Formats: sequence, C-alpha cells, structure tokens
Amino acid sequence: MFIIVFQMKKRILTGITTTGTPHIGNYLGAIKPALELVAPDNESYFFLADYHALIKQTDSSEIETSVKNVALAWLSSGLDPKKSHFYRQSDIPEVHELTWILNCSAAKGLLNRAHAYKSLVAENSQAGDDDDRAINMGLFSYPVLMAADILIFNATHVPVGPDQAQHMEMARDIAGKFNHTYSNLLTLPEALIQNEISVPGIDGRKMSKSYKNIIPFLCSEKVLQKSIAKIITNSLEPGEPKDHKSCTLFQLYSFFATNEQIVNMKQSYSDGIAWGDVKKDLFSVINDEIMPIREKYFELQNKPDLLNDLFSDGAKKVRPQAQELVGKLREAVGISKIV
Repeated sequence: MFIIVFQMKKRILTGITTTGTPHIGNYLGAIKPALELVAPDNESYFFLADYHALIKQTDSSEIETSVKNVALAWLSSGLDPKKSHFYRQSDIPEVHELTWILNCSAAKGLLNRAHAYKSLVAENSQAGDDDDRAINMGLFSYPVLMAADILIFNATHVPVGPDQAQHMEMARDIAGKFNHTYSNLLTLPEALIQNEISVPGIDGRKMSKSYKNIIPFLCSEKVLQKSIAKIITNSLEPGEPKDHKSCTLFQLYSFFATNEQIVNMKQSYSDGIAWGDVKKDLFSVINDEIMPIREKYFELQNKPDLLNDLFSDGAKKVRPQAQELVGKLREAVGISKIV
C-alpha cells in the first residue's frame, strides 16, 4: 500500500515600499533575507508598494524616482523576474477593489489599535493637539491595504520584521471576518518573523533616512568611502585598546566579514588598531560584497525601457489571478451579473 502526500507550495509575498533609495540597512534587513527565501519549492511574489508611498509622500517626482531606484536595487541584488512574480501594486487595480470590500468588513476598533496610528495619536495628545491632527485616512487604513496586498494572491507566508507582526495579525483577523460573514475564499497567511537586524548609521543610531545617517550602497566607491569616513568614533589614539562590543564600525564590519575576519578584527581592537585602519577594512569588506550589485545597478540604469517592460510582463502574469479572486468575492457579496 502506498500513501502519496501532496505538499502545497508556499506562496511567499514581499512588499517593497517605494520611498527613497535603499541603503545598507535596507539591503541587510530586507533585500538580502527576502531573496534568500526564493527557492524552487516556493512561489515568490515581489511587489512595489507605490500606493503605500502616498501616505507620507506628496512630491510626485520623488515617488516616480523612488519606484525606479527601488526596483533597480532589487533587480541588481539578485531578484530574477523569471523565477519570481515581480509587479507594481498600481498595475493591479483589483487590489484596491479588494481594499474597499475588506474596509466594509474590517472593524474600526481593530484599526484603532494599529501601532503607527496609536503612536501619532499619543504624540498629538502630548502636544495638546486634536488626537487626529495631520493623520490622513491613508495612514489610518494602511493595514487594510496591506491586507489586500497579501490576500489578493492568496499568499500563504509573508516575511516581516517584529514591528510588522501586528499587521499580519490584522490581515488574518480581517480575512477571517470576511470568510465567516460570506464564504471561505480568503487564505489566512502566516507570518515569517525574521530576526530584526539593527544596522547602525554613521551616528550610531539605527540607520534611517529620517535620521540622515545612512550609508548608501548603490553609489560609487568614492561616495561609499566618504560615507564610511564620516562614521563617528571616540577619541582613543592608535595603540590604545578599544572595545569592539559598543563600536559602530565593528557592528557594521560583522555584517559583511567572514568569521575568521571577525576574530582577527577583535584581536586588532585589543591591540589598539587605529580608527582609520578600521574604516579602511570596513570599506573593503562592504565594497567586496556590493561591487557586483553596484555594477549591475549602473548597467540597468542605461536600459530605460527595462522597468516598463518588466512591470507590464509582471502584471500580465499575476493580474488574471487577482481578477479570478475578485470575481468570486463579487459573487459572495452579491455584486455580480443579474441572473
């Protein structure tokens, strides 16, 4: 007697917010680990969340530039559209139809508890302002759009950091409410919680565009070198032992160096290595890893039609799936052809 077990492929979906140009922190914390999940046994979906960018960005030229730079960053880092589904959120209008359907199922009390919304309300309250001052509906209903992004393709797994775990729980709650009310049409996704990587910037704080402390990785060697040279250190002189545990340079070095290099660098700290020499070694290990990414990025920049072609192909691949699901949802809620 033979028992045949069919194991359904994981459908892993990653959303990429199109704000600014990715930096070293984005590369280490999001791009690299997401691409490592691509495997023959999985279906991988990567999308550019350009409508999400409208929540905070009102400069249309900035959004257009960011879409281009973010897409090229992922492609240069190894995203292969032939092995994955790569598309732009704005090319899938069914996402926004699903968002409205889910809005009509999502409880306002659930959205009231979203961390981003609660944080801004608390700031307004402390400042003596109206609780909802400068808070738009896009920010408030952001979790519903995120849920639609995930549910539209029945994703089974979504890699997120700990700070996004709540949004995954909300997506499951919203989908569960719809399924209970109408029909069991929406897949409840599972979160793949990734270890949070806190990558320090040039001032020691977490690398962030809002802090203006980033180290770019889609730049020339000269710009990279200058950025590393700006990393703040203490005043210890060459020859004086240094503590690697609390050092920004060492933390960054450990993300790119081999185990052997890390051991040797620890010894160099104890021996009193000069900060200038640490920065040279840091530049060397970072540059070794990102050099092929940089070269690919500059190469792709010279292909102006590339992204439009990829976005068009991506939409053609995935949109029929979205249309099929939305068709079923319309029937479930009573919005369909009159028989």
